Amino acid sequence: MKRATHPFEFRSHLVLVELTGWTAKNLTELVEKLRNAPDSVVYHHTHHFLQQHLWLSPEPPNDFAYWVRNSLEDDLLAEKLAAISPLESQSVSDLRDRIVATIVEHTRKSRNSRECPEGEEFRFMKATLFITPTSFVVWTLKEFADAIEHVSIHSLYYHMVEARLRLGKPTNDFSFWLSTSLDENWLAGALNRIDPYTYTMEGLRRKILELVQSRIT
Repeated sequence: MKRATHPFEFRSHLVLVELTGWTAKNLTELVEKLRNAPDSVVYHHTHHFLQQHLWLSPEPPNDFAYWVRNSLEDDLLAEKLAAISPLESQSVSDLRDRIVATIVEHTRKSRNSRECPEGEEFRFMKATLFITPTSFVVWTLKEFADAIEHVSIHSLYYHMVEARLRLGKPTNDFSFWLSTSLDENWLAGALNRIDPYTYTMEGLRRKILELVQSRIT
């Protein structure tokens, strides 16, 4: 079995969530805060649902869509925000711009100035990431499959989601290694076409294993 030119070193991550002290009671304030919020804030409110659902597929809307629907009772805007796929964004900054543009366009047409009830303000939070090493270092496709089967879901999340969007990479870590170190271009492309936002983490593990094992057998 072919040996890679460079090994793949699996990493994992820990996330510390903190309150920022920022709040918004209407769409104008939401846009103002979003424009000035660091990427760690935008990332938390569009991704934390993925890590909170291990076995059941989560409904994909972000926190902004949830708040707009439940506290501002604007179902149309909520649907527009829920339809924004992070997979179509090249970076967190790009994702933020799409969210802001969607809200601004909607308010221009609807002139929605509604304020949420007292106590239901949107509370901005931020996620601080701590990257940690693991014991999994692989050189071959077989070793890679074995590692995928045993690494934590946090490691899968980091390499398939975190590294691409938050770190501004053009592809996920697995696909990059497979194409550049093992010349597995078909497999790299197949993994890169997976939409991780539509899977549970365990479902994502099974899908990756299915594709990798198809190249081993």
